[in-house]
Amino acid sequence: MRQVIVYPGEDGYWVVECPTLPGCISQGKTREEAIQNIREAIDAYIAALEEGGLPVPEERFELPTVAV
Repeated sequence: MRQVIVYPGEDGYWVVECPTLPGCISQGKTREEAIQNIREAIDAYIAALEEGGLPVPEERFELPTVAV
């Protein structure tokens, strides 16, 4: 299980990032499509790490809210 950040992109697409997997970013025309795409990207990212004998980063992301 991974936490992701979902936000609207400037081009009208939804952007999704997985902060604990650097560079693991996807997008979709809808929020739902973007979330499905990041699931696939996370699976592929972790599979590539495992195939390469590299460690898979642990999930330890925090998302505090800051009032300004």
